[in-house]
Amino acid sequence: MSIINDLFDLDGRVALVTGGSSGIGRAIASALSAAGAAVIHAALEVEVEALQEAVAQVEDSGAKAAYVTCDVSQLDALPGMAEQASSFFGPPDILVNAAGVNLREPWDKVSVDTWNKTIAINLTAPFFLARLLIPAMQAKGWGKIVNIASLQCRRAFPNSAPYGASKGGVMQLTRAMAEAWSAKESGITCNAIAPGFFRTGLTRSLYDDQKVIDALARQTIIGRNGEMEDLSGLAIFLSSRASDYITGQTIFLDGGWSAK
Repeated sequence: MSIINDLFDLDGRVALVTGGSSGIGRAIASALSAAGAAVIHAALEVEVEALQEAVAQVEDSGAKAAYVTCDVSQLDALPGMAEQASSFFGPPDILVNAAGVNLREPWDKVSVDTWNKTIAINLTAPFFLARLLIPAMQAKGWGKIVNIASLQCRRAFPNSAPYGASKGGVMQLTRAMAEAWSAKESGITCNAIAPGFFRTGLTRSLYDDQKVIDALARQTIIGRNGEMEDLSGLAIFLSSRASDYITGQTIFLDGGWSAK
């Protein structure tokens, strides 16, 4: 049992999770807190009630939690958010970039604003936020960056050109982060989770049509769509010592969809 604790225990670690008010971000934050990490949930100001609920849920379980509000698409807001996040339990040594947007427009209706917003939130913010936190990770000699990619790293879906482009970029950005920051002396790894279809705010419209959801489930090998608890094991693994020799990788958490 001691080797399991040694590999997966996050006691004493501090995690910052963007998009932490709901969906995949909140599920991962909950999993990391259950493994012992102190967790800071980050989301938009309009999500403050959901953030407070997420923090209360973690605290009720006996773990440490806090929240910050920030629009990650505004790059000039990131330094202040990183500083505030570091004020609760110390500088984060785990960063989960889960904030995301998919505005779902046909290719001929995509505006410049839609394109820029999607790229800013899904691709630009993860790099610049990580870069702000890297020096503290380097000083500790340990750190974990977990990006959230997508099936659309490899597959095109209708009405999602900006989203697909941004998530394809996340896959390559993860490799670039690893190349830049995972030298032996740093102790930092950079990996990504590419989820299949989970019930989140981004997929709400799909889940309104049971025939669509059933068809998506049939595209997997396992035969079902993702449940939030399916995120826990991989998120803890990539945030713990157990994954210290894995970096630059995108792992598809999709029930085998991408293997077919």
